[in-house]
Amino acid sequence: MDAGEEADICRVCRSEGTQDKPLYHPCVCTGSIKFIHQECLVQWLKHSRKEYCELCKHRFAFTPIYSPDMPSRLPVQDIFAGLVTSIGTAIRYWFHYTLVAFAWLGVVPLTACRIYKCLFTGSVSSLLTLPLDMLSTENLLADCLQGCFVVTCTLCAFISLVWLREQIVHGGAPLWLEQNQQPPANAAGQPNEAPAAGNGGVENQPAPAPAAPPEENAAAAEALDPQPDQAEEMEMDNEDDANNGVQDDMNWNALEWDRAAEELTWERVRASHFEGLITTIVGYILLAVTLIVCHVSFEPAFEMFDASLKDRELSFESAPGTTMFLHWLVGMVYVFYFASFILLLREVVFGSIVLLMLWLPIRIIKNILPDFLPYNVMLYSDAPVSELSLELLLLQVVLPALLEQGHTRQWLKGLVRAWTVTAGYLLDLHSYLLGDQEENENNANQAANNNNNNQQPRNNVNAIPVVGEGLHAAHQAILQQGGPVGFQPYHRPVKFPLRIVLLILFMCVTLLLASLVCLTLPVFAGRWLMSFWTGTAKIHELYTAACGLYVCWLSIRAVTVLLAWMPQGRRVILLKVQEWTLMIIKTLIVAVLLAGVIPLLLGLLFELVIVAPLRVPLDQTPLFYPWQDWALGVLHAKIIAAITLMGPQWWLKTVIEQVYANGIRNIDLHFIIRKLAAPVICVLLLSLCVPYVISVGIVPMIGVTLEMQNLVQRRIYPFLLMVVVLIGILSFQIRQFKRLYEHIKNDKYLVGQRLVNYERKAGKASTASHSSSVQE
Repeated sequence: MDAGEEADICRVCRSEGTQDKPLYHPCVCTGSIKFIHQECLVQWLKHSRKEYCELCKHRFAFTPIYSPDMPSRLPVQDIFAGLVTSIGTAIRYWFHYTLVAFAWLGVVPLTACRIYKCLFTGSVSSLLTLPLDMLSTENLLADCLQGCFVVTCTLCAFISLVWLREQIVHGGAPLWLEQNQQPPANAAGQPNEAPAAGNGGVENQPAPAPAAPPEENAAAAEALDPQPDQAEEMEMDNEDDANNGVQDDMNWNALEWDRAAEELTWERVRASHFEGLITTIVGYILLAVTLIVCHVSFEPAFEMFDASLKDRELSFESAPGTTMFLHWLVGMVYVFYFASFILLLREVVFGSIVLLMLWLPIRIIKNILPDFLPYNVMLYSDAPVSELSLELLLLQVVLPALLEQGHTRQWLKGLVRAWTVTAGYLLDLHSYLLGDQEENENNANQAANNNNNNQQPRNNVNAIPVVGEGLHAAHQAILQQGGPVGFQPYHRPVKFPLRIVLLILFMCVTLLLASLVCLTLPVFAGRWLMSFWTGTAKIHELYTAACGLYVCWLSIRAVTVLLAWMPQGRRVILLKVQEWTLMIIKTLIVAVLLAGVIPLLLGLLFELVIVAPLRVPLDQTPLFYPWQDWALGVLHAKIIAAITLMGPQWWLKTVIEQVYANGIRNIDLHFIIRKLAAPVICVLLLSLCVPYVISVGIVPMIGVTLEMQNLVQRRIYPFLLMVVVLIGILSFQIRQFKRLYEHIKNDKYLVGQRLVNYERKAGKASTASHSSSVQE
């Protein structure tokens, strides 16, 4: 090193470079943090577990240093020894996981099933023949499946018991077990007496003062009428309890299983009363009976779908497994999207009554529009849309797109608030529904004075009363749990009960009109739009409703955007319209390519490779439905995109992430077409056209028979898929062999690694002339 380089120091140890420990500049960083020792960098990489610089994000590079006696090519015996070692390791892992799978999927379920049958047969002979039954080979598969169910139930019960134990230990016993619980004993060993409910009200009666009153008696006496200064003490006590609970959670040991049986018993509760549990069970039974009676009573009234229970029974008899799976699938999808809608509407007051929002609108629709109902939900083999693409458009395109839009939530909240404001001013219930800020401030000051003087509010401002001991206890529980410390007052107009009744009627009429609009407008718009394409053919109402729903959503979105632009002036509106028109054109082009062409080609390729060879015999001609292929292609494209985003980093994942990051407003049409649409479409077109050209253009020139030509045309797509898969497997094995070769060479001849400098001028990394090898 010259005199100028000797002034450079390491960024980690802050020492200069020496002949034995030279300095390197392995990344793009400059200045005082440019140089570093290799040993310091290796230690830092082990500590940070990263392979790149945290400042400039440049990945560090090392060049291997091999022993001088290493041959140019590894001997065959070394390669064979390494291959045998790798195969032995793979066999060991395979044997280990196979044994585990055999134990948990075979031995354990089979043993559990046969022990279960032995214990619940109720005969002594089954106990005597249990060892022979355990070794029996009859009904192995059925017993294993039943045993899996038994083991699953057992594990779920065990997990539930552990969860219940945690709830009891950390959260206390259930409330219905603590009813009428005896009060704790005082310092003298006598039970404390709870304040009795007198005729005059317990709030204004002072608690009896014992000779040496403990803190529990004082808290129990003051809980019924907390004063302002006492409320602060209650909040401090709640904070102390919360801190104690946190400390208990931190000090809890999950391995203390010797206390589990003791703490899971109900003996830790002084008085166990199961009246609440019995009442709950009786209530569930009454609800079940009520639902059954309602179902039988209103079954002839629901004529929304042209189907009956007899049709479902016949469908179940013809294909029980498929019918049960479809019902389960529809139920799971319904639960998922219903939960999604609930999460979307959790800040909006919602609720519906079946007779109000389903039965009554259907009767009105049948009287006003006799030909509108029933909805077409039957499937026909000659329909333009078959059953395979039935739910795909709705579940994979429409609902996700609507749920991902935040405007729907804002619209619903705005509609609810507009309805509330309108109803409040029409019925003079604005203060009751939304409150009034000025009155709230005045009432807050007055409430503070009234609390000090133990007085009631004025007559024109009515606080929500606390009626009965149960409500009062609930109010005190809310106070103790850190809830709201009071109720918001409101102005009570004249004939207040009548106005509340009118408010409920107005709400019912609004729900009825909303249900009528939701049941008719999307379906009517969808039927009208799809009639231009399908004519008079019957279309499943899922498609018409989805199409109409999209059109309504786009119309409302356009109206809201225009209303937001109007205050900005005509010039701004014209600029916005031009900008959005260009953006919509770009979006339509991208949608046609990514959501139209690519799914269609992908679905058609899947049909030719998988579906047609499996479903259509060689002596029959396959029929292709473009709509069905496109719907299946949408599903396949979403699956492929999800797998790509979850997989390793490669060009397709990088492009998809970039497109997703840009969004619709910053959409780059040239980038999408050049980097994503064009390569994918070219690959799909080559996959479709090359086999067709070979089977139709080249094979007939060879002079084969017509049967052979038909065989080639029908089987060339799966054959080429098998060839591609074999090529992929072969390339993967070649890469694995190269890695094994490098591993054997490094294991036997690698003596160290040398850090590679970053050469800014040459644009590539080069090693320093003064660097030396470092032993591992």
